[in-house]
Amino acid sequence: MCGVCGCGETTTISVEQDILSENKQYAKKNSQLFIEKNMLVINIMSSPGSGKTTLLTKTLSDLKNKLKSAVIVGDQQTECDANQLKSTGVDAIQINTGKVCHLDAHMIGHALEKLPINNDMTLFIENIGNLVCPVLFDLGEQYKVVMLSVTEGDNKPLKYPDMFHNADLVIINKIDLLPYVNFDMDECINNIYKVNAQAKVFKLSATTETGLQNWYDWLLISKSQAYVN
Repeated sequence: MCGVCGCGETTTISVEQDILSENKQYAKKNSQLFIEKNMLVINIMSSPGSGKTTLLTKTLSDLKNKLKSAVIVGDQQTECDANQLKSTGVDAIQINTGKVCHLDAHMIGHALEKLPINNDMTLFIENIGNLVCPVLFDLGEQYKVVMLSVTEGDNKPLKYPDMFHNADLVIINKIDLLPYVNFDMDECINNIYKVNAQAKVFKLSATTETGLQNWYDWLLISKSQAYVN
């Protein structure tokens, strides 16, 4: 049961502060490891069904000779996503959270104990599908990437401003479906900038591979600059 968002139970400000303070300490420990190993660590967040796993599967396959990668996947149940990502040949570990609606830094720390970690690697963290709680929990990552699909509506950034406000990069996915849905791309991008004027925005389709090169270039540049002062 999530003590921050409530998720069916009463909570208090003091409890929330205690939870987030403890998480911050674990996140700092994770971050120190990532810096020591010169790792690029990306926390990918979205609502369910936006296409995180599809995009990661394609990315891991296409960049396997350019990035040494591993994945931590969060879901309430099953290992479906981790198994799909393992099919690309990378190491992937699944975290099943039960009734908890987010990954936290302590979970990531335990997963890292089981995941082969190498210097200069890229770690993708596929967070649980949820646009509220995951943004509250620093995992020690370097970048937060938020994904939404055109099937979700162009007002999503305004409905969930905290998530988009904290994004380093916003990916608008499934643009191949634009002819079939009521989605105003310009309005969506304007809404993103209303809550986060500094965010980068990429438009792509993971299934048709349209626009993937911008995402790949961003990853490779980010990796080359990981923790460089």
